[in-house]
Amino acid sequence: MLKSAGEVPVIAIRARGRLVPLDLKEVWRYRELMWFFIWRDVKVRYKQTALGVAWAVLQPVLNMLVFTLVFARLAHVATGGVPYPIFAYCGLLPWQLFAFSLSESSMSVVANERLISKVYFPRIMVPIAAACAGLVDMAISFLVLIVLFASYGMHPGRAIVALPLFLLMALATALAVGIWMAALNVEYRDVRYVLPFVTQFWLFATPVAYPASLVPPRWRLLYGLNPMTGVVEGFRWSLLGNGNAPGVLVAVSAAIVVLLMIGGLYYFRSVERTFADVV
Repeated sequence: MLKSAGEVPVIAIRARGRLVPLDLKEVWRYRELMWFFIWRDVKVRYKQTALGVAWAVLQPVLNMLVFTLVFARLAHVATGGVPYPIFAYCGLLPWQLFAFSLSESSMSVVANERLISKVYFPRIMVPIAAACAGLVDMAISFLVLIVLFASYGMHPGRAIVALPLFLLMALATALAVGIWMAALNVEYRDVRYVLPFVTQFWLFATPVAYPASLVPPRWRLLYGLNPMTGVVEGFRWSLLGNGNAPGVLVAVSAAIVVLLMIGGLYYFRSVERTFADVV
């Protein structure tokens, strides 16, 4: 706001530049609303379900049993001396968090169309809250891993201190992709049909059921362009502590996540002003 010589307020309207400011401080100012969104999404997740929180356990456990039958019993995949059920479950934990958070964040804007078209708040909070709600499932599923460790007489090593880092990286990966998908889903509803197929393909392109060491060394760097490669390998290393830390894979994957996150935030901010009209 400018003032003329007579101290009369004058409003100067300027065209917005091509690069829309992220204004992340606004998200912090609305942080209480963020917690409300997360709590709401958690309650909706388990409302009127017959099995309740058991769904958070059944999905990774059933996947672990299928992987054990196919990859351990039939394909005889080597796991470096680690019992295959534990090996697979350690990979499934970050993957389940990623897959759930990606799906929920991608559909979040369209799912909240009534709220978005009536009330103003930073729209980016919707996919962030949807992604963070998956941490509850993660915490419940982690209890099964504790039981598996006890049944096999194993325990994590000192590398477990790095576990929160890889947990945060899994969530950031889901959110980085989910922000792109959430914005695209408003304009192109094909996203909800394409996303399950992409997620299924992505699962087998990630070392969840097999170790990344099976990939030839000359392709290892290219393999790391899949951001979930570094996440799963790092998560498994922090729990099992076998082998060297996956430094190169994690570094490449982290760089991809940062690029996706920055690009997604700017794209989301550039199109969010049209959400209320299109959604």
